[in-house]
Amino acid sequence: MNPESSPNPSKVHEIGHRGEHFTVPGIHISEPSPQRTPVIYQAGASSRGIEFAAGNAEAIFVAAPTKTVLKGVVSRIRDALEKAGRDRYSAKIYTLLTIITDETSEKANAKHEDYLQYASDEGALVFMSGWMGIDLSQYDLDEPIGNVKSNAIQSTVANFQQAGDDGKEWKVRDIAKLGNIGGLGPRVVGSAAEVADFLQEWVEDTDVDGFNLAYAITPGTFEDIVEFIVPELQRRGVYQSEYAPGTLRHKLHGRGDRLPDEHKGATYRLRRNVKV
Repeated sequence: MNPESSPNPSKVHEIGHRGEHFTVPGIHISEPSPQRTPVIYQAGASSRGIEFAAGNAEAIFVAAPTKTVLKGVVSRIRDALEKAGRDRYSAKIYTLLTIITDETSEKANAKHEDYLQYASDEGALVFMSGWMGIDLSQYDLDEPIGNVKSNAIQSTVANFQQAGDDGKEWKVRDIAKLGNIGGLGPRVVGSAAEVADFLQEWVEDTDVDGFNLAYAITPGTFEDIVEFIVPELQRRGVYQSEYAPGTLRHKLHGRGDRLPDEHKGATYRLRRNVKV
């Protein structure tokens, strides 16, 4: 047995935390993870959310209705990471997306039309009201998004207030249309090749790292992605065919199991003098 991996009671120490809300004098009773700390995910791209993410996050979830909006969000996050003293690419950024696909474009579009039979503008606005912190029922469907006032979920409102890729101003009915399948992110419908083209274009044009997949139905949406989209991306050489060894943190960043020294969370490691 490797002596370094053998149980060593002398390495067990009390937590010894005394804070404003909690006092924790005892030891942690579970074996520590190889990562020591969980991978830090953060969701939200408001000004406060970006500031927090820049100092803490290792992966960031965002939602943008258009490619133009997403490019701006990603750029602001990258700039904030540098301002916080970190590398621009020290956090992975994933944008919300719903994929509807099948063997052919015609089948995918037919599937989409079938799903729309069960969609409801009222239901979508109720759902989106919860996400955005706004009672959208008080607004006419043709009300411009710029007239909607809310202090909640600022990044969502700001994204909708910007003009879409076609230059038109968003209205409340556009929120219902966007949210009736999948929620806050865009929706792409098509064959494997069409969807793969879309994914590659968004990555190349916005500098986003990847996608946080929503669904129309479960598990069907994800089964379709596994059956049609993953093989197509692998054929193009833009999707892994096997996992790297090690922990989730190492798989994401390729820099080992633990927080890098430049992350402020690393300053909380217990360091003791080592006698040789």
